[in-house]
Amino acid sequence: MNAHLHRTSLPGHLKIAILSISAARTFDNDKNGLWIKKQGKKEGHEVVLHQLIPNDAHAITEALEHIIERISPHAVIIIGGTGISPRDVTLETVQPLFDKELTSFGPIFAQLNFEQIDSAAILSRATAGFIKGTVIFCIPDTLNACKLACSNLIFPELGHLIKHAKE
Repeated sequence: MNAHLHRTSLPGHLKIAILSISAARTFDNDKNGLWIKKQGKKEGHEVVLHQLIPNDAHAITEALEHIIERISPHAVIIIGGTGISPRDVTLETVQPLFDKELTSFGPIFAQLNFEQIDSAAILSRATAGFIKGTVIFCIPDTLNACKLACSNLIFPELGHLIKHAKE
C-alpha cells in the first residue's frame, strides 16, 4: 500500500484520556490539560476523561489501571512528573507497565525541545508506549512541552499508532 492510501485509511475519531500529575492544581488552572483537551477536540477526537492526580506512584498506577480497564480510551496523555526531582515518579511508575515502548518518542521529543529551549532540554524526560493496546504518552508539565509533543508528535501519528495496535 502506498503512503497516501495508508494515511487515508487511518482512524480519525479517537478516545483520549488526560491525566495531569499535580498535587496543587485544579481543573480551573490546569492550563496544560485544558489546552490538550481543546486541541484534541479540534483534531476530531473525544476527550473521555480529564483527571488530576497527585505525583504518587500508587495513584498513577491505580488511575491508569482504572482508565484502561473501565474507560478504554485509545490514548492516555499523562502530563507531569517527568522531571528529575525525587518527587517526579511518572516514568519510573509507567515504563515498567509498558507491553511495548515507543523508544524513539523520547529522543525525538528531546531534539525538538532542544531546538526550542537549548540545553535545558536535558532536564525533562518524555516517553511513550502501549499498555494492553492503549497508547500512553508521558510528557512534561509545561504548556510549551504539551504543545510541542501534541502538535508535532502525538496528534499527527495517533491514528497511525492505533491502526497498528489494533492489527
